[in-house]
Amino acid sequence: MAVLTRQAPPAPAPVKVRGVLRRSGLGWVFIAPFVVLFAVFYLGPLLVGIGMSFTDLRSTDVADPLAVDVVGVENYLRLMNDGAMRRAALNTVVFVLTALPLTIGLGLAAAVLLNSGIARLPAAFFRLGYYLPNVTSIIGVAVAWKFLLEPEAGLVNRLLGLVGVEGPNWLDDEATALPSIIVMTAWRSFGFDMVVLLAALQSIPKELYEAAAVDGAGRWARFHAVTLPSLRPVLLFCTVYSSVGFMQFLEEPLVMTRGGPLNATLSASLAIFGQFGVGNYGYAGAASTVLFTVIVALAVLQLRLGRRR
Repeated sequence: MAVLTRQAPPAPAPVKVRGVLRRSGLGWVFIAPFVVLFAVFYLGPLLVGIGMSFTDLRSTDVADPLAVDVVGVENYLRLMNDGAMRRAALNTVVFVLTALPLTIGLGLAAAVLLNSGIARLPAAFFRLGYYLPNVTSIIGVAVAWKFLLEPEAGLVNRLLGLVGVEGPNWLDDEATALPSIIVMTAWRSFGFDMVVLLAALQSIPKELYEAAAVDGAGRWARFHAVTLPSLRPVLLFCTVYSSVGFMQFLEEPLVMTRGGPLNATLSASLAIFGQFGVGNYGYAGAASTVLFTVIVALAVLQLRLGRRR
């Protein structure tokens, strides 16, 4: 009678630790320039700004650092009672809530039209034309729009005058200054969303549209049932990317209105820039920390809501 013997499992293959460490070390060598630049120009200033927010550091204290006192949360409490900062925060919220859907809506509309082949000229021509303002200097675009919106010699009011309408003083009126900047920003920014959404539209399988058409779905039903669900991840990316940028809008009001009239276009970033300019480093650091926290919280909230849907 044969005796069955249990064979021992084969020994695991030896892990080439040296090879793994060598590849890992080589990877760190390649990313070292980015890590150094990020630590020096991003992470370092961020930590310094947070530290400054708990002090009364001013420009006059740079020569005598020992004169700086730790004030705790005094700068943050001062922010809550600062009328200009509250107005800047409100303007920023209004700007984001209006410019964000307007920009994404224009980008989506342009992408759908180009994808449908409605344009007779090559699509590359329109892609370049719509995207060109996005890669143009913000300062140059803002200066050009400032001339366009001039009350007397501006092209916008001249065109309105041809149809018998007297154009307002766009950038010097509280009612029209911020909307003018919002329209300019949406015009400049929607080209980026258009390019990203157009690429996503071209990746949707045509079989989905054909199946929906067989089921009797019309053009709007196909757009609602096929296009929008397929674009949801890309729309989430555009929303997060644009909202982070819009929360920091600075150059547009700085060049076009200097935050006026009567702080009607004062943004959070422009208010912080002004505090740094007059040497209130501790107070500006507190405002920067609050803005940074809000931006991070908004991005995390958008990502979580988008992933759930």
